[in-house]
Amino acid sequence: MSPESSRQISVLFVCMGNICRSPMAEGAFQKCLQDSKPGISVRVDSAGTHGSHTDSPPDPRAQTVAARRGIDISSLQARRVVDEDFASFDHILAMDQDNHEWLIARAPVEHHDKIRLFLDFSASSARANVPDPYYGPVSGFERVLDLVQDGAKNLLRALIEESRRR
Repeated sequence: MSPESSRQISVLFVCMGNICRSPMAEGAFQKCLQDSKPGISVRVDSAGTHGSHTDSPPDPRAQTVAARRGIDISSLQARRVVDEDFASFDHILAMDQDNHEWLIARAPVEHHDKIRLFLDFSASSARANVPDPYYGPVSGFERVLDLVQDGAKNLLRALIEESRRR
């Protein structure tokens, strides 16, 4: 394998506050990597388009729902997307159309092709957006985790294929 083909792939999950959806996606994808041991190097992070929760842990409901499925997101801390993220990540995956539009508006044009909706990777959902569970019941967090776990599996397949083409 050439040095270029073994280069680390980087993924940034983005929602609004970085306390519900994107940390759940980060945790689900990290668990998917740990469980499958795909033989590729992937750097994973999450961030929010708004900084109102900076340095806060994920929502307690997100932590509880994730923990029930063996996903520990308790050590994550919310942060806001910074300009350097556009150059430093290979894939920037927005949880919904509003955050996608915010990212496109902020990113330099040369990085627009990196920005996609996360559910583009979902095999079982016809949805474009991961719904924001913040103002709803715990069942909304369960639904979000269903969506992001499905997306994580398919994202991993896509990244393995990408690494083979490098």
